[in-house]
Amino acid sequence: MKRTPHQRTLGVCYYPEHWPETQWAEDAERMAALGLTWVRIGEFAWSRMESTPGTYDWTWLDRAIQTLGSHGLKVVLGTPTATPPRWMLDRHPDMLALDKDGKPRGFGSRRHYCFSHRGYRAECAKIVSAMAERYGKNPHVAAWQTDNEYACHATTLSYSDAAKQAFRDWLAQRYQSPDALNRAWGNIFWSMEYSDFKDIGLPNLTVTEPNPSHVMDFRRFASDEVVSFNRLQTEIIRKHSPAPIAHNYMGAVTEFDHFATGVDLDIASWDSYPLGFLSDRIPAPQDHKLRFVRQGDPDFQAFHHDLYRAVGRGRWWIMEQQPGPVNWAPYNPDPLPGMARLWAWEAFAHGAEAVCYFRWRQAPFAQEQMHAGLLRPDSAPAQAFGEAEEVARELTAMPDVGTAAAKVALVFDYASDWAWEIQPQGRSFSYFWLVFHMYKGLRRLGLNIDIVAPDTSDLSAYRLVLAPGLFTLSDPLKAALAAHNGTAILGPRTNSKSENFSIPVPLPPNLPGLDAKVIRVESLPPDVPVPLAQGGALVNWREKLEGSATVTEVAEDGWPALVSAGNMHYLGGWPDETALLRILQRACADQGIEADPLPEGLRRRDSATHRFLFNYNPVPAEWGGVTIPPAGVLWTAL
Repeated sequence: MKRTPHQRTLGVCYYPEHWPETQWAEDAERMAALGLTWVRIGEFAWSRMESTPGTYDWTWLDRAIQTLGSHGLKVVLGTPTATPPRWMLDRHPDMLALDKDGKPRGFGSRRHYCFSHRGYRAECAKIVSAMAERYGKNPHVAAWQTDNEYACHATTLSYSDAAKQAFRDWLAQRYQSPDALNRAWGNIFWSMEYSDFKDIGLPNLTVTEPNPSHVMDFRRFASDEVVSFNRLQTEIIRKHSPAPIAHNYMGAVTEFDHFATGVDLDIASWDSYPLGFLSDRIPAPQDHKLRFVRQGDPDFQAFHHDLYRAVGRGRWWIMEQQPGPVNWAPYNPDPLPGMARLWAWEAFAHGAEAVCYFRWRQAPFAQEQMHAGLLRPDSAPAQAFGEAEEVARELTAMPDVGTAAAKVALVFDYASDWAWEIQPQGRSFSYFWLVFHMYKGLRRLGLNIDIVAPDTSDLSAYRLVLAPGLFTLSDPLKAALAAHNGTAILGPRTNSKSENFSIPVPLPPNLPGLDAKVIRVESLPPDVPVPLAQGGALVNWREKLEGSATVTEVAEDGWPALVSAGNMHYLGGWPDETALLRILQRACADQGIEADPLPEGLRRRDSATHRFLFNYNPVPAEWGGVTIPPAGVLWTAL
């Protein structure tokens, strides 16, 4: 990723509608004094903007924006479509999404809408149009955010009547005839053939598993609905405002294609909650979770930084950064002192333009009252306040955003995650965690990594490319791999299905110049590893390969585990950490890439100008003759 002309900045999320108006000016003054630049507002305030249908009240929002702007703060204005007000249900009682069991996702919290409901979309267009017309040229509104956290709370997939009708229309456009659909899906199996698109239902409430081709197309459709819902808003905003538009994605959320959504946005942002994610989402061993319970996983945030830098085509932010204990995870510990500073600097080292803390003041009411802010409910500074202040001071000496060129690329594909969720063939197989496992291995070796989209057509900038678990290789990626002069490692499960979810012939992986076929697969229980002759083992997934390709790694039972032809390698299983580090170090050595394992919990990242060290440990770490304190950040000029 090339260096951008933007500067590193800090911000905060603020809800003026939650506080007395007499407090706004004081809050704005304190924000500016702290060194903040951005303030995100508005994304949950629809009921105050439009208390009854067609009755708008902008005066309070006018004053809030003016108050913040008069103190030199820039406003990120959020569209409020994640929280439709109660009157919306009276107008559109069928707008609610239904879960897989057919139960409505009701009013009383947020995200209670179906992406496919055209009546609700029309209401969204009205409120976004009214906002854009009023604030599009406001000098203090310097950026926009669409909606809030698409897919959060498992709200992408809806099994409503609106979704069913929209899905049928989508299928008719895609296949043109029921006969073509029947052939693509293999509906002769179990007499599932259709004679009319109107007969096709949604892939839920079946006696046993539905046809995976049916489910895969439903996942594609649902992702397209998010893309078009987002596009509806961006097209309206662009008619009235020159300011850049962002959306705030989440961690380990893959229900829709973020690359496709990002095409209509200027900035990709994400909401980073390291301790909440470690407790709630990361399938790590208990000793790992205990070691990093107050710091977060050493690689999870960095993975998403690199992912969203790719989604944003180089421009990305953190729209919400955890400042203290959250309210939504199974357990909510307090961050180790220094982590709010470390998390911010790690984001900046990966090219973030802005890090915005969530939130300014802890709310004393409703669902998030146990979620910490920069201020306590009594307005006294919380722990992260001082750390944010320290980061703001440090930014004056290192203001410019920039990322160093990476020698390693890792391909990430949302559709592959859907595919292996639909048909994992083993409870332990997860595409997301397979890719993350590879990323962790690369990070452990101190490498800068670019995450790239599955349709990338140019890999010439990289010496090493990893593409694990890709459902189907796209034509652009095939061409890019064929032209690539560096080392490429593909597999396991790469190219193992057709686009319509059938096993292709010739058998996978069907890579040019690599004579290897997967003739049988097995999913492995956690206590059944397959040892490798050179050390380590295959876990979770193992493929039995035959062919004349050179065997680079072999299992103790004699079956090839890694086969090669020139610089093209195919990995027939999920390597454990020991095997993965050996394979990666050998590939790096072949390409002249410096790759030395870092101590546990210590991570390195090169920006365009500096080398950063981040200590995720609760104890000091030693590296290169220096000591990095717990939750410490050190940097040196390159």
